[in-house]
Amino acid sequence: MRISLITILLFTATTVFSQTEKTVHWLNFEQLEDALKLKPKKVLIDFYADWCAPCLKMQKDVFTDSSIVNTINKEYYAVRMNAETSDTVHFGNQLFINNRLNKRNPIHQIPLLMAQQKNKPFSLPALVFLDEKFNATARYFQFLNVTQLYNILVNQH
Repeated sequence: MRISLITILLFTATTVFSQTEKTVHWLNFEQLEDALKLKPKKVLIDFYADWCAPCLKMQKDVFTDSSIVNTINKEYYAVRMNAETSDTVHFGNQLFINNRLNKRNPIHQIPLLMAQQKNKPFSLPALVFLDEKFNATARYFQFLNVTQLYNILVNQH
């Protein structure tokens, strides 16, 4: 009986531990700012909306893949932001708001600044890659499958 209980406890602990390791460690912008001060690292920002089917599919199928999770958690700080959030964000000694809250396409200031395409309307999904100095290195405005995103992650310089 005692061996069975120990086995069950070990199995439960292993299962809980392995489940927590299968998720990307998403930060918000305030956490990102603190992390960058402590240790500069590449950044991946995922802008999404609750109504965006490709965004939801990436969250469910791509950002849960072990190769993606391991690479992001090891090489990047990852931020996931709802592009339509009403939150006020403090970042880089500035305040960012959603001044379009009660309008059509209520996109927050941060995604508009970081993921706007020239001469095109804002679109999702939007992934922004930044280097250790917070300079944009790439932007993607489409669904990326596991292979596509993995290749991008490992080839960012």
